[in-house]
Amino acid sequence: MSALRDWFRARWGHRAFLLKMLPAGSVGAEIGVYRGRFTAQLLQVVQPRELHLVDPWKHESGEAYSKALFGGRSAGGQAGMDACLEEVRQRFASEIAEGRVHIHRGYSAGVLEGFADGYFDWIYIDGNHLYEFVRQDLALAERKTRPGGIICGDDYGEGQWWEGGVKRAVDEYVAARSAEVLALRNGQFAIRR
Repeated sequence: MSALRDWFRARWGHRAFLLKMLPAGSVGAEIGVYRGRFTAQLLQVVQPRELHLVDPWKHESGEAYSKALFGGRSAGGQAGMDACLEEVRQRFASEIAEGRVHIHRGYSAGVLEGFADGYFDWIYIDGNHLYEFVRQDLALAERKTRPGGIICGDDYGEGQWWEGGVKRAVDEYVAARSAEVLALRNGQFAIRR
């Protein structure tokens, strides 16, 4: 049994429990895609009917982003981010052709506004981790996720280059709404809408 557990953990890592929470055949959005590693896991485990990938694939050069994957740690600046987008397009070419995967290059606020309220069964937030952006993503996800849907995301914890912005925004969101927290584990959060 431990070999199977080790295989599962290696394959889906710290997000495995979260993947099992998302309903099969659902409509979801992943905010912050980068190279699409988690996208591949979502497609394999959740098998969504529609998956919307939202990312600006934009290199941020400001001091606040000096340690971010899309900033100072990004190889190649904007050309490197463009290469990430092309990698995602190629990696999921068949799912895009089938109409299951839709790529939206842009900031989450602008992209998600184009969808009807309640459109998504779930939204996974892993975009800009600075407090004000996470706060904005949570508020938007609340409108764009159907009642009973799931708002979830990555990097719930203290510290890092974003100085705990994800945790702070999620904690405030939950407290202000008395929202049902489904999970706070392995740096992941899941909230029932």
